[in-house]
Amino acid sequence: MARRFNTGYYISEGFHSIFTHGFMSFAAVCMTVACLLIMGSFSLVALNLEHMLGDLEAENELIAYVEEDYTEEQARALQSSLEAIPNVSNVTFMTRREALDAFLEGHEDNPLYNELPDETLRDRYHIHVDDIELMAKTWSAVESLEGVALVRGAMKVAQGFIMVRNIATGVAIALIAMLVLISLFIIANTIKLATFYRREEIAIMKMCGATNAFVRWPFVVEGMLLGLCGALVAFFLQWGLYEAVARVVVQGNGLSLVTMVSFTTMIRYILPAFCGAGLIIGVGGSLLAIRKFLQV
Repeated sequence: MARRFNTGYYISEGFHSIFTHGFMSFAAVCMTVACLLIMGSFSLVALNLEHMLGDLEAENELIAYVEEDYTEEQARALQSSLEAIPNVSNVTFMTRREALDAFLEGHEDNPLYNELPDETLRDRYHIHVDDIELMAKTWSAVESLEGVALVRGAMKVAQGFIMVRNIATGVAIALIAMLVLISLFIIANTIKLATFYRREEIAIMKMCGATNAFVRWPFVVEGMLLGLCGALVAFFLQWGLYEAVARVVVQGNGLSLVTMVSFTTMIRYILPAFCGAGLIIGVGGSLLAIRKFLQV
């Protein structure tokens, strides 16, 4: 009776089973690698899309134009009120002169712009928001502030960012959930094939009085080892595939429209995620596979 609680026995039997049924073990690892690569690729695409949208959100800003009859001191006094508005992350003041200099960049040779007075443009504030989804409310709050004559911003572009992000997140979650279920089904059937060849061995153990737990644990250990092995192989393949795609993107992205997060900065998140998913798939598949054969 004491033997069924022997951890060393379960581990030994799990390793022995892997090498005894080498082809089926190899097939289970390959299926785990394939499933994790697909799930990992979709997850990384979603993560990079979220990162790019975050960069675009950071560049999306509101411009608040100050009343024309305000002095520079009066205009600067508005900054504290603007910073106090909810969802405002950063406020930058630009004087009339600075706005005119920015406008004249690239037009130095045009005589029509040479004699423009500083009063041609208004003092203004460039306002960045924390959450782009609340941009409409922030716009209204800024517009209602006394001293603000006009507010401009790319609201339609902001709404487009929100829609793209929500769709991308929803699609990624749905695909990953589907792939997890498909992975469990495939791994369970792969392990079930391996277990089928051992049905007589299981039946003999059951008839000799072995408990379900005693029979089940070596298969659980085997599933854990196969899942972990598949996860490590998938992780390194994903790393190489990601770096290869990143190099192609960098070489063919002259305008820097597409940016990718460095894989090395994500290792501390990706490796545990792959190992955890591999263990869940391996153990879950083993439990699903062995359940039928315990009914002797």
